[in-house]
Amino acid sequence: MAWEVKIRKKAGKNIDRLPAPIKAALTILIREMEFKGPIRGNWPNYGRLGRYRHHCHLKKGHPTFIAVWEVLDNEIKLIEVIYAGTHEKAPY
Repeated sequence: MAWEVKIRKKAGKNIDRLPAPIKAALTILIREMEFKGPIRGNWPNYGRLGRYRHHCHLKKGHPTFIAVWEVLDNEIKLIEVIYAGTHEKAPY
């Protein structure tokens, strides 16, 4: 069974302002999470930020763009992207 990935409203507004290559990388990340789940160790600087929260870099360098997501429910396989944007404003 595939995972469902939702995007938080605030994250969606940030995504609209991202450069095109970063949006493309985020789209690839979301597709991977839909098929393979929330643990994405194949992405740069992937890490767990808690029991249910994860993050990875979408682009290294200056500025660094990251994505942060949470597993809302393991039973129904639901993930929510809570942030996508620059590293400086990330909700760690």
